[in-house]
Amino acid sequence: MTDPYFDSEDYSDISENEVSATQQFDVPLSLAGERLDAALAKLLPDYSRSRLTQWVKDGHVLLDGKPAVPKTKLLGGEHIDVAVQQTEEQLAYHPEAMELPIVYEDDHIIIINKPAGMVVHPAAGNWTGTLLNGLLHHCPALTHVPRAGIVHRLDKETSGLMVVAKTIPAQTELVRQMQARSVKRIYRAIADGVVPFDGKIETLIGRDPHNRMRMAVVKFGGKQAITHVRVLATFPSHSYIECRLETGRTHQIRVHMREARHPLAGDPLYGNPRHTMPDEVEEAVKALGRQALHAYSLTLTHPATGQEMTWKAKLPDDMKHLLAVLGGEGQPQEMADHGDLDEDDEDWDDDDYDVEVLYVRD
Repeated sequence: MTDPYFDSEDYSDISENEVSATQQFDVPLSLAGERLDAALAKLLPDYSRSRLTQWVKDGHVLLDGKPAVPKTKLLGGEHIDVAVQQTEEQLAYHPEAMELPIVYEDDHIIIINKPAGMVVHPAAGNWTGTLLNGLLHHCPALTHVPRAGIVHRLDKETSGLMVVAKTIPAQTELVRQMQARSVKRIYRAIADGVVPFDGKIETLIGRDPHNRMRMAVVKFGGKQAITHVRVLATFPSHSYIECRLETGRTHQIRVHMREARHPLAGDPLYGNPRHTMPDEVEEAVKALGRQALHAYSLTLTHPATGQEMTWKAKLPDDMKHLLAVLGGEGQPQEMADHGDLDEDDEDWDDDDYDVEVLYVRD
């Protein structure tokens, strides 16, 4: 059974490295009456129906040796030839020499401290210079592992720890742990404003209906997302926080902190450009040039030995510099109580999406 807290989009959106030039099928009688495109989706489940439909329209699919149309009804017993088309992603799967910030490696896994600015895998606008390209050069055997061993992602401008599997069994086990929510991922971040207390944000997250580049809190059709927030220190204009993911949705921390009215400092997609702060702090935020978010700690069970292992990555220099400038605003105000409190929950109403976002005491 698929775990509702596991975001399959984070782990299965990259096609396999190697595909056959042509695949052939005899239509089983069980598919009699199906449209050609619907039958292809069942015969080739690794490809989306929209992609298969386009192949039919482009003449890459022959039905009994002749071109067909997607809506052709099948009788059963027909012969189908599919000329599998490589995607740009697949064509971009090639090794590139680059320096990889490896913090741990054995025969089964690699732990990477990804720098901000590095894209994890090839995509539109970033077909080269990605972590995937570097991994294929560092470990050529990863050409035989789906997605070159990548089991989770970090945004381009988010720094910090990632795990890569070097074998298919290791990858299978790590994905299982992700599904079971036993992998512990803790982030450090700098947020706008004074975050009032340790808390939990629980919402549905889906594609922003007004901007397809963004995710958003939605009322319906989204995936459940849970983030636990701990306040490490507060300053007059910002807060230094720690976020623990209970789920792993796209842009989850960035979306949740925005919806809680405390977007991450410097976030170009979800930030608040009208947030007021001293001039020197504003300059430091601009110099950051990215969201102030770092994957600080990663804990998992080793896929071969069964040993629980934890890695931590120090804050990068750009976030350290921002904290130093924030310290110049005045002494950090330590939060006195991180325990359970009996006061009423606080909430924020998001007028943009008419969704109530509850930031409750953890």
